[in-house]
Amino acid sequence: MDRIKIQELKVFAHHGVFDFEKEKGQNFFVNATLFLPLQKAGRTDALEETVNYAAVCDDIVNEMQGKNYDLIEAAAEAVCVCLLNKYPRLQQVDLEIRKPEAPLDADFSSVSVYISRKRHRTYIAFGANLGDPLAQISAAKEAINADGSCKILRSSEIIKTTPYGGVEQDDFYNGVWETETYLEPEELLDFLHRVEQTQGRVRDVVWGPRTLDLDILLFDRLVYESERLFIPHRDMKNRDFVLEPLASLTPDLCHPVTGQTIIEMLGEVKERHICK
Repeated sequence: MDRIKIQELKVFAHHGVFDFEKEKGQNFFVNATLFLPLQKAGRTDALEETVNYAAVCDDIVNEMQGKNYDLIEAAAEAVCVCLLNKYPRLQQVDLEIRKPEAPLDADFSSVSVYISRKRHRTYIAFGANLGDPLAQISAAKEAINADGSCKILRSSEIIKTTPYGGVEQDDFYNGVWETETYLEPEELLDFLHRVEQTQGRVRDVVWGPRTLDLDILLFDRLVYESERLFIPHRDMKNRDFVLEPLASLTPDLCHPVTGQTIIEMLGEVKERHICK
């Protein structure tokens, strides 16, 4: 992808573990690589088709000087988040912060931290059947968009479905959101759990009733497994109430493991739970 580079931006700031570092301050040097499509800017010569790197430099300086951190890791994270939130054209930010005046008892030229943050395309299934399901789904949508780390790009229609998993309970309201986030999978899971908790989610009965349920279905083309998270979602292939709204958003998207399109997967589902 095309990129803009800002190299050795000098910033005087007050980051460090020691009190004297926060009191006296020192020089830091920032290297930023901004990933974004630049073809249109190159063809039109129009500033609005790119990002103003003078403004980006000001934002980096303001973020570096706006708060004192113990760790340059935290300063780097804050700068990346600031840039991704402010400039929607940016698809990825690679950032290095050098600290050549670090208080080390050693002969060195500099120490630095390098991080990379990018936007990911994800699909999140939502469902609810306790309380006021439609209000809770709406509140969750607002909470996600208000946070900044995750943005809902498109939403399927909300459908009414019969319970899945054999637990007797009220019908559900289900759907899927297409989202964009710079969070990594486990971070996104934690964020979604916090959103669930704002709507009174309690995890006590597997496949039981709930005020709000948010599941990560797909995350780019990632295949990921941990003790608490599987991507792609392990059971999505059996759920028409997931695949039908997902197919309404992206019917030809291929499952990263099986290679099947979403619409093909929907055609193979045996149990039907969508209320017609």
